[in-house]
Amino acid sequence: MKNKLLCALVVVMMVVAVFGASPVKAAAYDTSFTTSITYQNVGTDTATVSLEFYAEGSGTPIIIPRPDLASMASSSVYVGALDVPSGFKGSAVMVSNQPLITTLVQVPASRSNIWVRPLSNGFSGGSDYVLIPTALRDEFGYNSIIQIQNVDSIAADIHVVFVPVSGDNIEFDIDALPPYSVQIFDLAQMVEFSPKFNGSVQIFAYKTGTDEPGSVIASTLELSVRSNGARAVEATDEPATTIYMPSALCKLRGVHSSAYAVQNTSEANVEVSVTYSDGSVDGPVTIEPGAKHSFNTCDVTDPGFLGSAIINASGNIVALGKVDFGGMSTAFMGFTSGSSKIGLPYVRWTVAHYWDSLRQRAYIAIQNVGADLPAGAVTVKYYDKNGILVGTDTLGEIPSGGKVNSNASVIGPAGEEFGYYEDGSFGGSAIVEGPEGSQLAVIVRIQTRVGALEYAEDYSGIPIQ
Repeated sequence: MKNKLLCALVVVMMVVAVFGASPVKAAAYDTSFTTSITYQNVGTDTATVSLEFYAEGSGTPIIIPRPDLASMASSSVYVGALDVPSGFKGSAVMVSNQPLITTLVQVPASRSNIWVRPLSNGFSGGSDYVLIPTALRDEFGYNSIIQIQNVDSIAADIHVVFVPVSGDNIEFDIDALPPYSVQIFDLAQMVEFSPKFNGSVQIFAYKTGTDEPGSVIASTLELSVRSNGARAVEATDEPATTIYMPSALCKLRGVHSSAYAVQNTSEANVEVSVTYSDGSVDGPVTIEPGAKHSFNTCDVTDPGFLGSAIINASGNIVALGKVDFGGMSTAFMGFTSGSSKIGLPYVRWTVAHYWDSLRQRAYIAIQNVGADLPAGAVTVKYYDKNGILVGTDTLGEIPSGGKVNSNASVIGPAGEEFGYYEDGSFGGSAIVEGPEGSQLAVIVRIQTRVGALEYAEDYSGIPIQ
């Protein structure tokens, strides 16, 4: 389900204006967010695009056509500027005659002091079994908002199991959720999770009134209750015994560190170890069925470490990566495999307006999870909003398990204000491509500089078939 090419029918999840008015200097949980949908046509012809919005619990769409989009061109739509009700909470479906890829950007209210924009990807389809490795209520300073969308053509009965680190499971049943509608669990507003909760989530879907498998997708939004931290990530239905993490840090620049939440999806205990690219190993650790364990990079690596990691287990697991501290508030789902061609619909770079906080930079991390690749085998092609190729970064050698980086500054003058235009518009994208059969996993970090701090969130590259 996760990170597949989005074609013909593109299903995206969103939370729009969930929290009402935003006071100045509020924590992230007290701030309203409005969704911007960034998307790219990765087909060979012009795309005809429309959006269908579904309010929470409703099966009746609000249909809004969008302008045609040229091949390889990218665009975005700010939901707050569309004809949808104020305070809308719900989901959306993007329909096109060409394959699209899309990343959702949760934009904080302008009067707030929140600089991070939570990011998550759209889906091309769903699964009857979906996993979220982390769910929180007032733990580590964060609250989780879980969103579950029925992407079947008929109503779905959904069973949701919250598995705590310790204690009894908390379970819910959703009966007859209409097609394409969404159910939202705001853990901080639910007495079942009082006063605190730290755990993971299992989601089971059935066609209503039957034992036949249904089809759902899910995502989570984590918002700080005491600071400006905010992040989002899509759920997964792809457990494996080996998970690849393109981003691993320990006190980089003295502050930025990563951690991995690993959830056991097997029916028996599993032994889990994390091997970092400097050779450090954390584990093995035993994780019980359905439960999770957190691995902190600094537990075994030295301060200043910047690299990647591989998580190995004796049974199936899923894993969520996070980078915190010093403004960073990122989340990304670990990769079970790679792809030879990956789309990145949301790419920006600025030289002139980074230090004044007006524009963003996108840092692209590329991990080779397959065989060794020689210099010149992998390229990153940068496209402007109209789908015109404006520069290519040809990468050096990438050994198996190794990681390299790219950003638009390497393509010369065309990359200095990449994705930004003199008329005030914006839009830019990239395609990472290796030889046929190569296995690449990509994470994009969207970063904003505010004073002495750099605020950032991650999204995963989307494989293109």
